[in-house]
Amino acid sequence: MGDMSGPHVIRGSVSLPEAELMWRFSRSSGPGGQHVNTSDSQVELRFDLANTEALPEVWKQRALERLASRLVDGVVTVRSSEHRSQWRNRETAAVRLAALLAEATAPPPKPRKPTRIPRGINERRLRVKKQRSQTKRGRSGRDWG
Repeated sequence: MGDMSGPHVIRGSVSLPEAELMWRFSRSSGPGGQHVNTSDSQVELRFDLANTEALPEVWKQRALERLASRLVDGVVTVRSSEHRSQWRNRETAAVRLAALLAEATAPPPKPRKPTRIPRGINERRLRVKKQRSQTKRGRSGRDWG
């Protein structure tokens, strides 16, 4: 097994635990050359989100909720087959999984504080509106005789 380029960080000090990643290799679909029918270059990476100890509990709950539609028995799966080399597909899959988990575990955005429009600005808007209305009214050719 080739050397993977270090742990794939999700966020902060939390990274994907190599031991909990389940890899599966198969032949990629699509056109190919002489080598294509013998190499298992498509990569399927599975991560047991429901039973992992690597993520803080809060993150885990968040991710389970947000990825609910993608999970099968609490396991999230990422596939990669764009590259011809298995190693590059593994990299892509791991990076994709890390990005997916980073997004799914992100804290919810802060609630928006409602702000009031200053009175002066509102009055100016109404004044300009009135002027525009006068200008347009003046254009109607009623009193041209």
